[in-house]
Amino acid sequence: MQKARIGFIGQGFIGKNYADDFERRGLSVIRYAQETQYIGNKEAIAECNIVFIAVPTPTTPTGFNLSIVESVIPYTKVGATVVVKSTISPGSTKHLTEMFPDRFVMHSPEFLREASAAEDAAHPERNIIGIPEDSEEYRKRAEEVLNVLPRAPFARITSALAAELVKYAGNNFLYLKVVYANMLFDLSESFGITYDDVAEMLAADSRIGPSHLSVLHASGHTTQTGRGAGGHCFIKDFEAFRRLYAAKVNDPAGDTVLDALKDKNNTLLRGSGKDLDLLDQVYGPLS
Repeated sequence: MQKARIGFIGQGFIGKNYADDFERRGLSVIRYAQETQYIGNKEAIAECNIVFIAVPTPTTPTGFNLSIVESVIPYTKVGATVVVKSTISPGSTKHLTEMFPDRFVMHSPEFLREASAAEDAAHPERNIIGIPEDSEEYRKRAEEVLNVLPRAPFARITSALAAELVKYAGNNFLYLKVVYANMLFDLSESFGITYDDVAEMLAADSRIGPSHLSVLHASGHTTQTGRGAGGHCFIKDFEAFRRLYAAKVNDPAGDTVLDALKDKNNTLLRGSGKDLDLLDQVYGPLS
């Protein structure tokens, strides 16, 4: 009997590494993307019961853009379980469910690092499935998705809103940590102290740890070395979060904090010439 096929729409570093891991574990995979080797698989995607979507969800000067996700869901069949792996703004799963009421759309945030995406896909720390309604059918389908993902120490079926927000929560916490580390670097320099020494002692605190304390490092986007929170995720996700917070929470002081963090990080990126193309995509030239 032929194994049920699992579809993947999008073969960037997220979709490719998940699809590669599924194949390594013996699952039957169909990949659809704009690349020549995958573009002919569009009709085969419509044969899959479960389809993972990992396509760009940019933040631009005009705001968060879900249009690419919206454009590819029709490639799935009626009744399919559609699992959005792309980072999406809170409320997006509900919106997609209303657009496509004949599919079962859910969100499973990815936690892959660009530099170690294959390892992270194969050995996840967390598998989170966000469903737009707490019904028996959605829970059954979410369990089916958990069963095809690689095992993780932490697994949870939760609301789509919580799953959407937790991805932003993690990325932006680390964004703050990078900006703080850069400020600590400058303060250390002003005292004539070696920052690496300070960072090593700080990282020994189990509440803090060593991640994202490097100041002069290569971007995950390129091999380019510079300062600031860069890469495909940090810049766009922080700006989406900043706008979301301003729209949903009446907190002028909080808005001021987020505005200042944005300005500080953009200054670090521009001052070191790091990820200027990504910065321009989100804020426009000369932000």
